[in-house]
Amino acid sequence: MLRTSLYASAALVGLAGIAAAQVLPQAQDSYFVAAEAALAARLSPSFNMNRAKNVIFMVGDGMSIATVTAARIHEGQKRGVDGESNNLTIDTLPYVALSKTYSHDGQVSDSAPTATAMVSGVKTRNDVIGVNQTVAVGDCKAALAGEVTSLFELAEARGLATGVVSTARITHATPAATYAHTPVRDWEDDKELGTAAADGCKDIADQLVNWTAGDGFEIVLGGGRHHFLPETAADPEDEGRTGRRLDGRDLTAEWTAKGNNSLFVWNAEQLKAADLASGAKVLGLFERSHMEYEADRAKDKGGEPSLAEMTVAALTRLAQNPDGFVLMIEGGRIDHAHHAGNAYRALEDTLAFDAAVKTVLEMTNPAETLVIVTADHSHTMTINGYPVRGNPILGKVVDVEGQVSLGADGKPYTTLSYANGPGSVFGDGKAGAVERSDLSQVDTTDPDYIQQALVPIGSETHAGDDVAVYATGPFAHLFHGTVEENFIYHVAAHAIGFGR
Repeated sequence: MLRTSLYASAALVGLAGIAAAQVLPQAQDSYFVAAEAALAARLSPSFNMNRAKNVIFMVGDGMSIATVTAARIHEGQKRGVDGESNNLTIDTLPYVALSKTYSHDGQVSDSAPTATAMVSGVKTRNDVIGVNQTVAVGDCKAALAGEVTSLFELAEARGLATGVVSTARITHATPAATYAHTPVRDWEDDKELGTAAADGCKDIADQLVNWTAGDGFEIVLGGGRHHFLPETAADPEDEGRTGRRLDGRDLTAEWTAKGNNSLFVWNAEQLKAADLASGAKVLGLFERSHMEYEADRAKDKGGEPSLAEMTVAALTRLAQNPDGFVLMIEGGRIDHAHHAGNAYRALEDTLAFDAAVKTVLEMTNPAETLVIVTADHSHTMTINGYPVRGNPILGKVVDVEGQVSLGADGKPYTTLSYANGPGSVFGDGKAGAVERSDLSQVDTTDPDYIQQALVPIGSETHAGDDVAVYATGPFAHLFHGTVEENFIYHVAAHAIGFGR
């Protein structure tokens, strides 16, 4: 065996010498030179094996690999540069793996079990949060006995600071997985909880405000205000609208009553005015339901902070703890735009999420902060056809000959489309003689355009393909190859010293 290895090594050295002496005809090709430079940068890896002081989970909800690719091209084209060779901030992270997103009982998952997998280390059933695989949907008593502990709860028990930021309702599945335990992800307030309250279950908003882990979250920013207010309370922003709670409780008041320095804010100006250096505990709820899409945020009546601005506030507050922190930042509305079949808003929210990633990298020390950027699941959007380089990513397919590509029906089609969703030509769910719409005179780059879909369904579904995990910081090198989604928790726990 040794002799064989020596012979093989000698042969390789000989071949290397021949290659070095040979001038390849492509040696000055721009792609060749760029790839050589990329290789040189990776030939001397240095692994960061320090204990992480901080862990940041960044979840682009529904951010499939196709979404990242399309957003990369979209961002470059918006700036007037080559989109295909463009790089997002996400693309610059040094370690990448593929994550298998199936749940315990689902080939395709929703956000509840996938988020639970990432923050608690176990796969569980669709529609449940913070409980193990034995808990059936709706079984309150089983849920009370089947709770699992999240990394955020472990952090609080050890005196670290914690925070959660989302553009979705803060009681929605992904952010809720950091603190909640429920057999039904929709139990966001007591109106949804119903008779399960008699069995000892609590709604998700109540679990957040009265979280028993350590001294609770230092900062919580997102949407979902109506789950915290009673139905008798007027919403501070939307005239004529009220809260949803039937128990008469104002959970925002319960938050502020916890201490003299506990704050509730509901708009960007109030968040900006908050004295984060004072050690304040901040609850920010900027919409009755989900926050606005990034494309619509500027028109919000009350004024919403961007995801990057919320990220700045969260990091500013959490960095005050000398022992470190654990934080989740979710770009929650990427998912919702995909469900609506609206690629434009999905890509714009992906870019807002990427801006938050940039903020995190600028505000943290890579020597001590593990940053994990991933998605919880995929979506059915695809990039298709043979469009020419530089073709508008939201446009109709034009080939390298400059011809508009046509389907077998003689009509053009777009580069981005969905396997199912509201953009189906069979909008009423009935097949037959209905024909696909002719897009010849349609501006498919319009922000409100709904991409065509194959299968008619009111809300486009998740997809089951793998998603990417991008990472940097202590033990980020453990993300390589194809991993189970619940492996993400185990890397984070090991890096921060919480492993068993």
